[in-house]
Amino acid sequence: MHSKEEKLLAFERALDVMDRLREKCPWNHAQTNETLRPLTIEEVYELSDAVLDGDDSELKKELGDLALHVLFYAKVGEEKGIYDIADVLDGMCEKMIFRHPHVFGPESGKEMSAEDVAKAWELRKKKEKGGKRTILEGVPRSCEPLRKAFILQDKASAVGFDWEKPADVWPKVYEEVAEAKEAVGLDASKTAARSSAPVVSCEHAEEEFGDALFALVNASRLYGVDPSVALDGACAKFLRRFTYMENQVSERGMDLGKMTLAEMDAIWDEGKAKGL
Repeated sequence: MHSKEEKLLAFERALDVMDRLREKCPWNHAQTNETLRPLTIEEVYELSDAVLDGDDSELKKELGDLALHVLFYAKVGEEKGIYDIADVLDGMCEKMIFRHPHVFGPESGKEMSAEDVAKAWELRKKKEKGGKRTILEGVPRSCEPLRKAFILQDKASAVGFDWEKPADVWPKVYEEVAEAKEAVGLDASKTAARSSAPVVSCEHAEEEFGDALFALVNASRLYGVDPSVALDGACAKFLRRFTYMENQVSERGMDLGKMTLAEMDAIWDEGKAKGL
């Protein structure tokens, strides 16, 4: 591994590269915070993929790409005379020192569990000068909904607003699913539709499906399951099995559009039996 001096030299080199790109490259010179934003989101997802794949070589590459974006935003701020990379890093250090009194402050050496630290973290955030006024205020508005639900629940849990034990969440999940069924005209106690044609309010159904999804995300969190990873795995499984079905239909000279659901299910089950 590199020494601190070598790391500082690498950081200095990165600053020089960023300065030169901003000055000499037309594309880099044209970028703004707004144009960088979607590219940054893409880079974060690529970093996430590398983590999930356990690919250290790719992870190193994606970390470099994300670091470039941090330098880019800091450079834009410097050009506007608002802040530069030193302000960014100093702000980060000050925040971490304030939020970790058990490491840097008068409480240094105090025995704390990871759970204790998490609870103290959210409370200390509220005490910061210019910090968030409420526990949930810092949840990103643009965060994708599944992740946002998880973050909201996790932050509330950090200050004790949570089920006493994971099993307690299931009645709530069942309750919300039942209400979603009712919202689309199904009797909560039955799977069959009501005899009379229901009048379905899309707005109400949307609300109830949202509540059901929120409750299920909460259940996954309580059992240590990342709902985004779980859903991504389910999507990948569906893709494998549907692709298998399409390929088999083609090989057998059949037309997918003219098949019955039962015929498609039979081939689907073949793929499932093969472990797809």
